[in-house]
Amino acid sequence: MTKKDDTQHSGAKPSANNIPCWSDGESVDQACQRLTEMFVGLGQVPRIDKGQQPAQRAVFRKQHGVVYGKFKINSDIDPQFKVGIFAGQEYECAVRFSSDTTPSSPDLHSTLGLAMKLFSVEGPKLVGESDTADFIFQNINRFFTKNAQQMCQFTTAGVINKDYDAYINDPKNKKTSNILKAMQKVEASCLSAKYWAILPFKLGEQHIVKYRLVPESSDLGAPSVDNDYLALDLQRRLREGNARFRFEVQLRTNPKTMPIDDAQKVWSTQESPYICLAHLELAQQDITSIGQAELGRNLAFNIWRTLADHEPLGSIALARKSAYAASAHARHTANGQLLQEPKAISQFNPEQSQDTDSDCIVYAGIYPPIGVMRVGNSKDDYFIGPQHPKPVPNSDEYAYRDKSGAMKRQAAEFRIYGFNAAGKAIKELTLDNADITWHAQLANQKASWYEFQIALDIPEAADAPPSLLRNNNVTNRDKLVINGGKRSLSGKNITPKNKDTFTGKFMGEKVYLGEMRSDEHGRLIMLGGHGVSRNLNGDIAVTFANNEGWYDDISDGPITAEVVYQGVALRVEPAWAICAPPDYAPMQKSVRTMWDLMRDVAVNSGMLARPQRPSFTDDIQPIFTRMTDLQWVNGGFAGAFGWGGQFDYTTPQWLEKLSNPSPAYQELRRTLSNNFRRFDVPGAQAPQLWPWLYGDAISIPPTGSERQHSTLSNLQLSFLDQWVKGDFINDYTPQSGCPVAPKQLTIDDYPVAQQPDLLTRGAMEFCLADAFHPGCEMTWPMRTAGMYQSAFRLKHAKSDLQSDHYYYGPVMNSDIFTLAQGPLFGGQVAGGVTRWMAIPWQTDTASCRDGYSSEYDPFLPTFWPARVPNQVMNQYRYKQVLDTSLSNSTRQQAFAYRTDWLDDLPLHGQPATYTNQINSMVENFADLAIVQAHVGALGDPQFPTMMQVGMLPHKQDKEAHTNLASKAIQHSKATLSADLPPNQHKIDLGVTEKANRFHRVKGR
Repeated sequence: MTKKDDTQHSGAKPSANNIPCWSDGESVDQACQRLTEMFVGLGQVPRIDKGQQPAQRAVFRKQHGVVYGKFKINSDIDPQFKVGIFAGQEYECAVRFSSDTTPSSPDLHSTLGLAMKLFSVEGPKLVGESDTADFIFQNINRFFTKNAQQMCQFTTAGVINKDYDAYINDPKNKKTSNILKAMQKVEASCLSAKYWAILPFKLGEQHIVKYRLVPESSDLGAPSVDNDYLALDLQRRLREGNARFRFEVQLRTNPKTMPIDDAQKVWSTQESPYICLAHLELAQQDITSIGQAELGRNLAFNIWRTLADHEPLGSIALARKSAYAASAHARHTANGQLLQEPKAISQFNPEQSQDTDSDCIVYAGIYPPIGVMRVGNSKDDYFIGPQHPKPVPNSDEYAYRDKSGAMKRQAAEFRIYGFNAAGKAIKELTLDNADITWHAQLANQKASWYEFQIALDIPEAADAPPSLLRNNNVTNRDKLVINGGKRSLSGKNITPKNKDTFTGKFMGEKVYLGEMRSDEHGRLIMLGGHGVSRNLNGDIAVTFANNEGWYDDISDGPITAEVVYQGVALRVEPAWAICAPPDYAPMQKSVRTMWDLMRDVAVNSGMLARPQRPSFTDDIQPIFTRMTDLQWVNGGFAGAFGWGGQFDYTTPQWLEKLSNPSPAYQELRRTLSNNFRRFDVPGAQAPQLWPWLYGDAISIPPTGSERQHSTLSNLQLSFLDQWVKGDFINDYTPQSGCPVAPKQLTIDDYPVAQQPDLLTRGAMEFCLADAFHPGCEMTWPMRTAGMYQSAFRLKHAKSDLQSDHYYYGPVMNSDIFTLAQGPLFGGQVAGGVTRWMAIPWQTDTASCRDGYSSEYDPFLPTFWPARVPNQVMNQYRYKQVLDTSLSNSTRQQAFAYRTDWLDDLPLHGQPATYTNQINSMVENFADLAIVQAHVGALGDPQFPTMMQVGMLPHKQDKEAHTNLASKAIQHSKATLSADLPPNQHKIDLGVTEKANRFHRVKGR
């Protein structure tokens, strides 16, 4: 074969199996035609015909991301280079990063590509009519075949003969083989790779050049075993900052050593160094924004879509011209898309159709959607419940008790916000700027409702005892319903009179359920009962949930309002109030809160959009922080997740690692994530998996149910999966990880637009979602989407509380509660939420212990430590920890020691039996300690700077520890006092009905 010039070559000599394009006489045009036929006709089109949806490109099918950027020409370039595109100053551009592999193939060892489309490039193009220009690069400086004819040979060997290996292993093709191996390099990041255009291009009439892009970042990164690590890395880097590449050209200065039609030949940089003419700047952005990835899949790139001043040269360029055009046509036709070039980036960022900044109020909503009241035995004193997720820790001895030591009630404060058409809160509506009339109703249906045996929406319900009517010997079921009636309120600083309270009757006996008040702005303040539970016949309680003849003053009901703003009556989204047992650990949150559960329900049902990726500080860190914080209410969590424990991941050192999305920590994240229980993974029954909490189907001994223990919500688990991959928002700062923020905010310190969501989250994050056995504030129906009219907002029944709302036949089961007009889907009536709970509440609260299987662990697993503590640091031990006159050993032992919370439950000389304890709880629930935050050992690294301490009523606390303290003084200060309180509650709980749920199941 004789070489004629730099733009025309013939292929290798034909063999017996060659088709005509292998012949010496095969022209470049014929080779290009054959390549188009094989790449598109025999490769791309058959995949489309087999149902590929959407239709994909012929090459570089795996997209890692599309990035918006700017291509800026350097201001100081040599005038001779100011030709065509480089005569301009700046262009918007879209950059597509991809790999030449299938979308499902791993990123490792894949050839990386970068395609760039410039906008507003005026002038006629070599291909097509548009104001765009394209560049195509690969992460290698040479092509694997010399020219189009040789590429035709290679492609024929694979596409026609189905035998790439024979071609690659032929010694004559060793150079091609070596380049293909070099192309399988491992790149750590799309943004740290170098890219070459490989082929030569004209630069006006005077120059021929090659292009390359060189990253300016020194952060090379590292690869990952994740199949899609390049996309994840690209997303992460551009979320956290920008990226910048130098666009360089290499002049062809020696035709002999710098051929035009030998794409395997690398031009020497010693003969001709690269010159920087421009910069590609990729600003910080979220490349997963709606439409951005779709844009990349729709864009078509062709190096011939450029000005004549930048004409591509060589036979490979000619092959690309026809093949890329045919591939784009086939793909767009199959996808029903017009093959039309976009005009500008702004075409893909349309302005929102709604004016989110409009201050025109078109409707109103009550917040929080569910407000939480809690009982207390204080006659008059109360406090407002949490109004955002991070309330101020309160160590004041009168924060939760009045001067007499009685427990204050927790009030639920409701506010009204005005929203514009886009759903943005514009302002709070109060009596200072609107006319407002509040309406509320409270009721207690517990005694008229059905027994709790087990959560009825889980498979294990089929094996549980039937849920029969409570008090089924009472014919007139209306007498069992405590209907507090409806009340209304309008005005500022309103306090109720007797006739204005919610008072109903149980079997003829009056029962107070709560009252309405208002503050100085006319906001609604709802108060529940005083914790009164009673059996009219004087019978004692015998079980945890279904005590016959009993009532309590727990309640719930609808909250509505009439609002007239600027003369217009607004539609008002309603709310609900529930009254729950006391919160004995006000700063604690369970690992999965009621907010987590409701959010999961809302996302799964489409009522709420799922975030594209989790926030570390809002979605990931809280999971670990909550487990560590449970150290103040459970001895097992204290030993493992607490201060100095092996699983304390809340230290600054750990948080720096956990919040870093780098692949360097991916295996660390995966190891931690694998510790969380997942019901769909074998071995979910293991008690060692996190969280160490009992589940809906607890049974002692265990029955093998995966619901023996709790898990996180599906949304939380999916967030953990993204966290493992590094696909999360790293918004952690050392300050945000502190136990106590430097500035404590009230709800009014936040922007108005944020307040509704904060109120919602503040109320629900301090409610429990595990275990629904039956639960503390609410129970299993709350995970049914039909309970809600919108995210976090309960659906109200169209009619008032009537007998047909609390009688559905003799047995409650799935045939009943799944009815369209049943107790879940038909809308809620007053008393409809809390009726599924235990009666009275005290018997269940006193039964929710830890370590039911003491041979496994005396402290673990546990039920509801975030609301009902198991072990606490008492005030005496707290003072010992702070006493620097004691030895370090004594202080450390004092810190580690936890007192059993129920030890302070008065038994009045009665034996510490389960029955005596649950009955004592009825009368003495307010005598137990409330766990409050206290300043820790400041400046002493042995101990935390914040501790939570069990605070007893003032007189009781003094009496309980006087004798203990006086005896301790007599001992050496070098040792911990051995005079410890008795462990009253360490009785055999496995035989109680609370734990032995399946004792009637045959074969078990």
